[in-house]
Amino acid sequence: MLATLIDAPFDDKEWIFETKWDGFRLVAKTEGGDASLYSRNGNDVTRRYAAIAEALHIIKRKAVIDGELVALDAHGRSRFQLLQNALKGKARLRYYVFDLLFLDDNDLRGAPLVERKQRLHAILGSHPLIRFSVHRKKHGQAAFNKAKRAGEEGVIAKRVSGRYYSGKRTREWLKIKTGHEQEAIIVGFTAPRGSRKHFGSLVLGVYEKGKLVYAGHSGGGFSTEMLATLHARMVKLKTGQQPFTDVPHEAQTTWIKPRLVCQVKFTEWTRKGEMRHPVFLGLRTDKPARQVRRERA
Repeated sequence: MLATLIDAPFDDKEWIFETKWDGFRLVAKTEGGDASLYSRNGNDVTRRYAAIAEALHIIKRKAVIDGELVALDAHGRSRFQLLQNALKGKARLRYYVFDLLFLDDNDLRGAPLVERKQRLHAILGSHPLIRFSVHRKKHGQAAFNKAKRAGEEGVIAKRVSGRYYSGKRTREWLKIKTGHEQEAIIVGFTAPRGSRKHFGSLVLGVYEKGKLVYAGHSGGGFSTEMLATLHARMVKLKTGQQPFTDVPHEAQTTWIKPRLVCQVKFTEWTRKGEMRHPVFLGLRTDKPARQVRRERA
């Protein structure tokens, strides 16, 4: 189930408000002390995040749980870019769980949200890597202001009586961001300039009404290691076919097949539908490129 972006927080006693975690969505399946993890696009990532799977052994019941894998900074805030170090053992990983879809073969998706959260909290044991995503009732404006002061990504508003609709984007869940972030497809890269190695900037696109369209260039946010790693992945996807015709002219652009998805932050959308000053945050492996849409409140 996916949330719809809106442009302002609100107060309403029929809604609860949670932290909008800045990470990867993961579904966990547990049974008799065993656990498996699945990404948003259905890939089994249990081995990739073995520590989280091991920690989920605290849940002895057969269950299907929705949550977010995050990496925390020194202040305890989730930061998407820190997840790039997760497989090297350098990230402070946590799995924040917020919904319970099945319990002992009982389908709970039709039950009210607050009931599902109560039952989820009841089956959780205690482990430092597994956290319950707490919520605030009614006061969405206060929750948003707190998130903004803390430098967090935003809040998620959820209808108290809402059902769970697997794989669908609904208005039962709403997201309010403190800044601008967007998933984007890497469709090409420019030649490096000056002392920069490997590439200069990424050419980005998104799908709109089934058509891949230009969304901007990103030349910032890369570590030296990421420049080399990303370049190695991109050159394997080189193609002579330009993915769209509305990209501004850029000399020495290498086009690649639209397969890689990244996360960027930016200041605003321009009237032309481009992101102003997009900064690379990291690659997304949890979402196929065909599902990347321009997201506006």
